[in-house]
Amino acid sequence: MMGTPGFVGERLTQAREGRGLSAVALAELIGVQSSNISNYEHGRQTPGPEVMDRLVDVLNQPHPFFLRPVPIDRNEDIWFRSMSSATKLARSRAFARHGWLREIVAYLSEYLDFPEVRIPEFDLPADLHLITTSVIEDVATECRSFWKLGNNPVADIVLVLENNGVIVSRGELGAETLDAYSQRPKDSLHPIIFLGADKASAVRSRHDASHELGHLILHRHVNAATLRNAAQFRLIEDQAHRFAAAFNLPAQGFADQLWSPTLDAFLALKPHWKVSIGAMIVRCGQLGILSEEQSRRAWINMSRKGWRVCEPLDDRLVPERPRLIRRGMELLVKEQIKTPGQIVSDLALNPRDIESLACLDPGFLSGDSNDKIAHPQLRKDLFLKTGTGNLVSFASPKKFV
Repeated sequence: MMGTPGFVGERLTQAREGRGLSAVALAELIGVQSSNISNYEHGRQTPGPEVMDRLVDVLNQPHPFFLRPVPIDRNEDIWFRSMSSATKLARSRAFARHGWLREIVAYLSEYLDFPEVRIPEFDLPADLHLITTSVIEDVATECRSFWKLGNNPVADIVLVLENNGVIVSRGELGAETLDAYSQRPKDSLHPIIFLGADKASAVRSRHDASHELGHLILHRHVNAATLRNAAQFRLIEDQAHRFAAAFNLPAQGFADQLWSPTLDAFLALKPHWKVSIGAMIVRCGQLGILSEEQSRRAWINMSRKGWRVCEPLDDRLVPERPRLIRRGMELLVKEQIKTPGQIVSDLALNPRDIESLACLDPGFLSGDSNDKIAHPQLRKDLFLKTGTGNLVSFASPKKFV
């Protein structure tokens, strides 16, 4: 039986997982045995022309997609916010789409210079249990100082991350317990943070961004296999949560602006600090502003008001939108380095996937043009920037003993 020359089985796995399908589900959709899907994915055989057409149609990826090798190492560590078995399919979907995001970033890097990675490094204890809350508070304070953020609210945390060389994307992860993930790829200096948009909460998304920054700083040298240990996973998550709280609500700045540790005061400060009322209750407990009993009563009052389900202002605060990759794509088109159609052809990905992962407006890549464009190498000096602000180098790692 005639197959498909050059077919890459791992691409089929990636496309299937990227669409959230099991091998059995895909087999049913295209009308073959599940064993055929396994054979295709493991290189034991390739699909014939008719099956290939059905794969292209069902998985919604162009034919050339299945003929390209997968550049990402599937064994690289990704820090997921949930390791429960209930999110296994969602994690597989996220990992597949993360591979596409990596390809988009690598593609843009051929033509544009991303901001330099400026993340402070700390000489932290190898034993996670020695990374105390005091150490985490100091690290968060030093990080704010390094980026010259002072003790005031950060206007746009995603913008700060992007200005300091972190690639940020945002989209739906497809699981209630999967909020975000982060990675520092081995083949790139640029860390990646992906923020889940499933809950559409601005304050939650900001916390997720700071939480993942905590992983990048606190757990840079920790093997993600550690997450398979439930106790270690809880400890690591607690540490990242504490970093996020200290980074988003610096002790001195927050305490100075809090005139009373009440729900009314927290609500008044919410649009200023852009954190949840619940996060402020937790932070007041961490800083000793509220006793354990006072915190308990605050949570009871939150429940009575129905705020633990949906807080006031959650429908008015707008989630921060990543712009670095989006502006890179827009710059390629604006400077006539590439047309939208050429970008789609070069990446060999569904344009809707590119738009989603690059945070582009829907339809940005739907058109094409035959306009003549400059040779890409002539535009190699383009430098992509987002926002303004001077950055300082970190002279030496801060020691904590």
